[in-house]
Amino acid sequence: MPVLEQTSVVTMKGNPVTLLGKGINVGDQVADATLVANDLSEVKLSSFKGKKYILSIVPSLDTPICDLQTKRFNQEAAKLGSNVKVLTVSMDLPFAQKRWCGATNSQNVQTLSDHRTGHLGEAFGVLIKGARLLARAIFIVDEKGKVIYKQLVKEITQEPDYAAVLQALKK
Repeated sequence: MPVLEQTSVVTMKGNPVTLLGKGINVGDQVADATLVANDLSEVKLSSFKGKKYILSIVPSLDTPICDLQTKRFNQEAAKLGSNVKVLTVSMDLPFAQKRWCGATNSQNVQTLSDHRTGHLGEAFGVLIKGARLLARAIFIVDEKGKVIYKQLVKEITQEPDYAAVLQALKK
């Protein structure tokens, strides 16, 4: 079955990019994607069931905006309590994610890589065709695995609306 393509949804430096995948919306159950942790172990999204989590999706931690976004969520995560996890997902190799976490002393977010399969990117509709990167997006998932908030950042080179994410989390 061909992969669904979405065009004119987001831009990178003003140029439209094509996103692959059906996408996921508020009210949908999260697909159980398998990601790779910094120690190369596999982590399934279903392992976070029972906790609310912010899924912060970025193109690469080695870019300025992704760096800022992940540092900001690392700061916010320290204030959210033990029942809320913050996961940052990119296509970066786990070694690069581990290096970034160490260099920035980021201990409150968990970085996970979708580099092996791109299944999360495709399931969430944020895999950029041809670039093998993920578009910038934020999802909040409740304790039952249902999406309760979605923010697909229209211009990939811009930061998300942090205030809107934090307000949605408090609801």
